[in-house]
This record gives sequence, C-alpha cells and structure tokens, in this order.
Amino acid sequence: MSEPMKISRVRWACRRGMLELDVIFQPFVDRYYEQLSVKNKAILVRLLEGEDPELFAWFMGHEQCPDPELAEMVILVRGRPAP
Repeated sequence: MSEPMKISRVRWACRRGMLELDVIFQPFVDRYYEQLSVKNKAILVRLLEGEDPELFAWFMGHEQCPDPELAEMVILVRGRPAP
C-alpha cells in the first residue's frame, strides 16, 4: 500500500460542496486521522473521492454503501463524537 496522504491534503479533500458533509468529515479528520491505521487512512481517502449526493445518502442512512470497506468507514466516521 502506498504512503498515506498527508493530513493537509486530506483536510482539503474534506471541503465538500455540501455543508452537512463538511461538518461530518472535518472534525473527524482533525481529531482522528493521525490515529488511523495506514489501511484505514487509504479507505478514508477513497471515501472522500465519492460524490457528495452518494456520501450524503450513506451518512444519513438513506442508502447502504455497496462497498464493504467504505461502509465500515462510514460507520466509523459517524460513530466518532465531534470534539
């Protein structure tokens, strides 16, 4: 697996077109990104490559993510309290 993305680039990727997603991703990355395993960092980056409407549907529970790794990351991000 390649080297994990630098946190500054991940923070930039958290800047979404939907405020609701910004509120979900930014606190999680600020507080927990550095603690994630290399594998989970890569999965989070892959999740951030998704389209906003799709991500919104997954995080709000309107749809189930078809990718098991991404679905687990959605659960992980949703389950962490904001700072």
